[in-house]
Amino acid sequence: MDTKIIEDAVLKVINEYNKDANGEIKVGVSQRHIHLSRQDLDILFGKGYELTKKKTLMGREYASEETVTLVGPSLKSIEKVRVLGPVRKDTQVEISRTDTFILKVSPPVRPSGQIEGSEKVVVVGPKGSVYLKQGVIIANRHIHLTPAYAERHNIKDGDYVDVMVEGIKPTKFFDVQVRVRDDFNVEMHIDTDDANSAGIKNGSIVKIVRKCEKCSNR
Repeated sequence: MDTKIIEDAVLKVINEYNKDANGEIKVGVSQRHIHLSRQDLDILFGKGYELTKKKTLMGREYASEETVTLVGPSLKSIEKVRVLGPVRKDTQVEISRTDTFILKVSPPVRPSGQIEGSEKVVVVGPKGSVYLKQGVIIANRHIHLTPAYAERHNIKDGDYVDVMVEGIKPTKFFDVQVRVRDDFNVEMHIDTDDANSAGIKNGSIVKIVRKCEKCSNR
């Protein structure tokens, strides 16, 4: 094999390792969105409907071309809420605190998937509507890590860490949940409210500053 190719490959690995050596992580700002169950997808878009991939996000997840409308108890609505694929076991809506003022709902702050006893909403699609008796949450702040990154930094799936945001509006986020999986990218996800309050956007860099031992395995 060409020596130059080997040297370039080694340099790339070293650069990648050094890039995260101090815990720096890219930010992904999460807009309001919805994950649909197979049953609810059929009701909203028609029996047997398949989502159309618009953009790959992370691992198996993708943003689809399809959108829905959310309607709260006061009949105020938010249109063009993006559907994320693939389908899930249960439908889940993730909105920001600002969105709750429009819909007049009070969802809990939860990790994704923990929807028991969460908020209600009506979801309207082109072919029908669904009264969602639970499933509306404000997603907690969380960081996706690869197993390699987590091992290098002595962090485990389910740990909680503190995160520092530097820049024009320095901010510290406490007790940020860590999720580790082999199909993840290294990325911290926050909603639009958190992003605006800290003056950051997609691609901004934050840093893990302290491992929160007392918060592990909540």
